[in-house]
Amino acid sequence: MLSQKIYSSFTSRSAGDSLSEQILELLDQQKKTWRQLAEGYRALELIRLREVQCDGYSVRLQFNPKRIVSSGAKVDAKSISERKCFLCIDNLPEEQKGILYHDQFLVLCNPAPILSQHYTISNVNHIPQEIEKFLGIFFSLAKDLSPGFTVFYNGPKCGASAPDHMHFQACPSGVIPVERDVEEVRRRESIGKVGAVSGFMIKDYGRRVLALESADGAKLESYILNLLRSMKKVLATTEEPMLNILCSFRQNRWRVIIFPRRKHRPDVYFREGDTQVLISPASVDIGGLIITPIEKDFQNVDAKMIQNIFEEVSITKGVLEKMISGM
Repeated sequence: MLSQKIYSSFTSRSAGDSLSEQILELLDQQKKTWRQLAEGYRALELIRLREVQCDGYSVRLQFNPKRIVSSGAKVDAKSISERKCFLCIDNLPEEQKGILYHDQFLVLCNPAPILSQHYTISNVNHIPQEIEKFLGIFFSLAKDLSPGFTVFYNGPKCGASAPDHMHFQACPSGVIPVERDVEEVRRRESIGKVGAVSGFMIKDYGRRVLALESADGAKLESYILNLLRSMKKVLATTEEPMLNILCSFRQNRWRVIIFPRRKHRPDVYFREGDTQVLISPASVDIGGLIITPIEKDFQNVDAKMIQNIFEEVSITKGVLEKMISGM
């Protein structure tokens, strides 16, 4: 089945078009041949945006009804076991094609896009969502898609709608507000430099954010692996710590933005009736572009609720400092 799904292949040594050129070509082709995708992008033209000024930062709300499938996804073990995995090769729509990346991942167009170009990058095998073994390919993707795209990862318990199938996503660089906000020097609180990796926390941002920068991919990978080990120790768990990660590559340097989490969905998500607010924060949302598939939520959510949601799902600054100091 895999061979039938390959539109083209790419490795970092591939001659010809860059990966970013290939995925744009793929999107154009899929819009012409895959009705569901074309409808998803037509719906994207009708989304509405609203900016909300919070305490020290702003966010954008996006009313996007097509995202109800993702925001409302049941990700408990029972529900996962009872449904077909929509990222497995055998279950992809007949018209869907992808770009085989390093023989391990398939770059696919997302049929319910959030942004003007939105891709899901899924492993060719059905293996659990866990980034530790795939940090190297995560960095390679960011570099091969630079400078036009940012790659992001949602942990299995904080935003991944397919926690049973390893995948990343990609979108145009700079459209997630945190990518802009980390550029503000006034927000940066340095945590020092370890070898080739420099890091800082983001101040006055309503949720805990750790940003890392390095020109050395191997050293950056080692740093994050040490951070993950420290996070597990502080949280007293053997499972992957809850986190969302964005990665981009510019001017020969990687930038990794990490949101350590303590909770997947806020309490308002589980209310009943009109008091329910269907916001399920993943990388894009906690990065400052909050997707609201329900119109009343788009209209009614205010700064206080956003601040409460971010505080509720993020770890505390004290816990983050323990994680960093424990490396």
